[in-house]
Amino acid sequence: MGIPARRSGGGVGGGVVGVDMLSDRAAQMREALVKSQSITDNMVSILGSFDHRLSALETAMRPTQIRTHAIRRAHENIDKTLKAAEVILSQFDLSRQAEAKILKGPHEDLESYLQAIDQLRNNIQFFSNNKSFKSSDGVLNHTNTLLAKAISKLEEEFKQLLSSYSKAVEPERLFECLPNSMRPSGSPGDSSGKIPSSHSHSDHNNTTENSVYTTPTLIPPRILPLLHDLALQMVQAGNQQQLQRIYRDIRSPVLEESLRKLGVEKLSKDDVQKMQWEVLEAKIGNWIHFMRIAVKLLFAGERKVCDQIFEGFDSLMDQCFAEVTAGSVAVLLSFGDAIAKSKRSPEKLFVLLDMYEIMRELHSEYARIAVPWDCATMLSILLCLLAGSFNVNAKAAFCQIEALFRGKACNEIRESALGLTKRLAQTAQETFGDFEEAVEKDATKTAVADGTVHPLTSYVINYVKFLFDYQSTLKQLFQEFETRDDSTSQLAVVTMRIMQALQTNLDGKSKQYRDTSLTHLFLMNNIHYMVRSVRRSEAKDLLGDDWVQRHRRVVQQHANQYKRIAWAKILQCLSVQGLTSSGGGSSVSADGGNSSGVSRAIIKDRLKTFNIQFEELHQKQSQWTVPDTELRESLRLAVAEVLLPAYRSFIKRFG
Repeated sequence: MGIPARRSGGGVGGGVVGVDMLSDRAAQMREALVKSQSITDNMVSILGSFDHRLSALETAMRPTQIRTHAIRRAHENIDKTLKAAEVILSQFDLSRQAEAKILKGPHEDLESYLQAIDQLRNNIQFFSNNKSFKSSDGVLNHTNTLLAKAISKLEEEFKQLLSSYSKAVEPERLFECLPNSMRPSGSPGDSSGKIPSSHSHSDHNNTTENSVYTTPTLIPPRILPLLHDLALQMVQAGNQQQLQRIYRDIRSPVLEESLRKLGVEKLSKDDVQKMQWEVLEAKIGNWIHFMRIAVKLLFAGERKVCDQIFEGFDSLMDQCFAEVTAGSVAVLLSFGDAIAKSKRSPEKLFVLLDMYEIMRELHSEYARIAVPWDCATMLSILLCLLAGSFNVNAKAAFCQIEALFRGKACNEIRESALGLTKRLAQTAQETFGDFEEAVEKDATKTAVADGTVHPLTSYVINYVKFLFDYQSTLKQLFQEFETRDDSTSQLAVVTMRIMQALQTNLDGKSKQYRDTSLTHLFLMNNIHYMVRSVRRSEAKDLLGDDWVQRHRRVVQQHANQYKRIAWAKILQCLSVQGLTSSGGGSSVSADGGNSSGVSRAIIKDRLKTFNIQFEELHQKQSQWTVPDTELRESLRLAVAEVLLPAYRSFIKRFG
């Protein structure tokens, strides 16, 4: 369609033809452009028409789309509703099943009953979280009412089950749990639980140190898990106080009945004051035995039961144990308290020490019973060991009474037991002081006529010997009240003071004799008895050789004084003083005299006087006593060494 190049040599006609052709082509092009524009306008018009129609179609279809979406959402809601309804219906089904089990009660199948209670709790939680459900309030009320009935039946079941298996323990069964060395001989009625009398205090200490106690089974082990599950449900239901009351009301009387069967009595201070000493002494011995049985067997068994039933609830566990044992502990401690507060007397010292010992034993020794220590306790022990500070006093923090009566709820019981221990220690110390004073001021007027060992001497020496069976106890007792560390020297000082008090008293008693020689014989016998007893006992190590040697010299001094005073007069009869002249010989003269000028009559008179005095002395001293064979023979030889040579010399000279 371009304009062709002009050809050279072309004519005018040829140029015109070219222009025409070009014009034609331009016209054609213009026509084509117009037509194309027309077509474009038509297409635009058509497309505009389509857009309008599509918009109208979309407008027409929108309600259909909305209805379709609504139907889809309705279907989804229906599905969700059906699923929710299915869940709700399943909860109703589970609730009906649980209700059926609840109505049957827990006797037939306790495990299913407990599962039904759990299901009721789940239902309550479900409907509480779905309050939009129009019947949720009614369902919740019904389920809560049913749950309350279920818990009520559960309480009855717990009460019935615990009551059925809570029986007082017979004494024979408790005795079987004791070490063989501590089981009473004879029938329980005869022994009343008393430790066999054949055991001395020291032997008994040796046996108790290595004794193992078997904790009695108070409730069958198969029952304890059931009781635990029941208790757990009651706690979850908020019935903790009712649970405590039921447990206390059932277990406390059973424990007290076990002690009554054993022989435990509730005695006041007035009851104790009125008793004869023999009766009271027996009851104290029984009380010591009862304390061991109560703490190491009964209370240990009760703690084991309590811990298993209330496992997971420490405060409830301790509270229930405290409430169950409080009455029994009070009865036991009241007797000890009555003894500690009763009138003091020397014979009570040993039973006070026995009572103090058992309280310390129950406080201080490691428990050989199945009482678990918690992690905190074990960690404390470990830290003490690492620090090197785990001494005897530290051990007392992890002891039997502390292990059993642990927790805040048992504070009062622990303090009562510790208070009794301190009161017994205080009374024992005061009785010790009273004894020393009583020995020094003993005003017994009845003198021993034969000069033998006075009953006071043997009593005091035996008293001291018994004290040495309690050396460790006395040392501990001194540590309770003395600031000094050396309790051994303190015991030695006290023992020496008692011995000195005895000597002071004996000196006073010796002055009751009119015969001075008998005074020395009396002191010789008694001090010799003291020395011999000390030499043959543990007191020798405490008082020392110096004390023994010093008092042996005192014995010898009194023996010499007796010999000098008793035999001086009779030896005077055998003296030649006053019988001979200054230069005399010994030949006999014709008138019956001798060369010394001493008449036969005077000699005879001297011999007669000697015989009379000897007979009188024999009659008198044959009523006197030197109980120690060795001392008596030594005294005879000492007298013979003085008397026989003098007699032989006199007879040889004047015979």
